[in-house]
Amino acid sequence: MSHQFSILTYNIHKGFSMGGRQFVLHRMRDALAHTRADLVFLQEALGEHASHAQRLHEWPDYPQFEFLADTVWPHHAYGRNAIYDQGHHGNAILSRWPFRQWENIGVSPYPFAASRSLLHGVIEVPGAEQRLHVVCVHFGFFGAERRPQIQRLSARIEAHVPHHEPLIVAGDFNDWSGRAERDFNAELELTEVFRRLHGRHARTWPAVAPVLPMDRIYCRGVAPLRAERLGLAPWHRLSDHTPLQAWFQL
Repeated sequence: MSHQFSILTYNIHKGFSMGGRQFVLHRMRDALAHTRADLVFLQEALGEHASHAQRLHEWPDYPQFEFLADTVWPHHAYGRNAIYDQGHHGNAILSRWPFRQWENIGVSPYPFAASRSLLHGVIEVPGAEQRLHVVCVHFGFFGAERRPQIQRLSARIEAHVPHHEPLIVAGDFNDWSGRAERDFNAELELTEVFRRLHGRHARTWPAVAPVLPMDRIYCRGVAPLRAERLGLAPWHRLSDHTPLQAWFQL
């Protein structure tokens, strides 16, 4: 049986517009619902923040990833990668289909660096014979930080994702130099969807006038059909990143 599905990756900037000027989480929820994505990969999703909850009357009573999931994505996984006095934030995956399992893996190489992690889930696609592996990532700003993070991701995939099972890796790579591309192609046989379909990576940051290709979608064992950068209204007035959406055949 042939299955088509779409995924979307989005750094939501903790629910605030660029520069932190406005709290826009409610508008993000409406915009995400209109994409009709089957799976949503989120970065910088706040699980808790005590001072924001007291200061903002629109602050939801539950974590941002649950608020965004609403009634559209009944299944979700969340992995904290930054913990501080006021709360915590991290990566999340929202899904129309149930998780068989998921795990959050810390990949911060230095104690003084910002906390980072990768969130690995295994999805049960109804009617499909194979499990779908999904990995949501948010890597560091500096090359010396990203290199060991890329190595950890590669080791995780080699150890836990059989080559005959389909795989999607997406998120905020902070990799404008293209180092991840070389490693993924050589070691994991991963294909970056936008480069495959459009000949170059999608520019996603800053959202108002994107110049840097910070966000990526990689795949293995699925056929990419279409890919778009969602850069028009309302997206350019929401987070500091623009979302990417891609469609696949399983």
